[in-house]
Amino acid sequence: MTTASYEKAPLHSSRGTICQGCWDQMHVPIPIRGALALPFRAFGITRSKMNPNICTICERAFQYVKKQRHVTADATILFADIRGFTNLSERMDVVKLSEMVSLFQGRCAEAIWAHDGIVNKQMGDGLMAIFNFPIVCTNHVAAAILAAQDIQRNCSAALRSLNIDPGASPDGAQDVRVDGGIGVGVGIHSGDVEIGEFSSFRSDFTAIGGVVNLAARLESQAAAGEILVSAAAAAQAEDLMAGTHTRSLVLKGIEQPVQARVLVTH
Repeated sequence: MTTASYEKAPLHSSRGTICQGCWDQMHVPIPIRGALALPFRAFGITRSKMNPNICTICERAFQYVKKQRHVTADATILFADIRGFTNLSERMDVVKLSEMVSLFQGRCAEAIWAHDGIVNKQMGDGLMAIFNFPIVCTNHVAAAILAAQDIQRNCSAALRSLNIDPGASPDGAQDVRVDGGIGVGVGIHSGDVEIGEFSSFRSDFTAIGGVVNLAARLESQAAAGEILVSAAAAAQAEDLMAGTHTRSLVLKGIEQPVQARVLVTH
């Protein structure tokens, strides 16, 4: 499968007036924009923070959408994280640090939404995104890779705009510089995941399983500016892998070395 089969609906198309997740999963047109959405808002049904093109039915009431608490789904998982953030947090003013995280999360969300993914979890300087649920993507691997490339480009520009000196302490003293510089690392893997509600006290859904774990491990090994794509995912989007090389990785919790393609966005 190539990116030729990946088609993204225009943001302001007729699809944009209804929840894409409810339509793709149940074929139910839930209005999320315009006058028809007003009665739904009165009942607490609004646009989701995971993606403005889905609604809070998708986000909070998974068992009512799919009629069960979790399902197996073919999806692509993306993790992104600011490289060197822990060291930076010891050196930077907290206001500047907050500005960096806000810029990072905002730029990542824009890139993920533009390719029909959802921002499923935000973990301070990192996040997890899901492609192909609840919004269906014909080639979700290509969608995730294109989103990752946008993340790298957009975040690089945003971080440069902050004029961050990775060796500066809040008091102005110079310290040891962050290894590898400031940037974003991304990991991508694809396959069957369990998606649903896995907590008795939280109703919003997430994805779990080996695919999620491997995507997170790949992200942890990605240097600033790198996108590490598993061999299985890369095989589904070969036209986006031109000029990449393969890296063999020993990952925590995985016995055998893992082969990943290394994509650097310029």
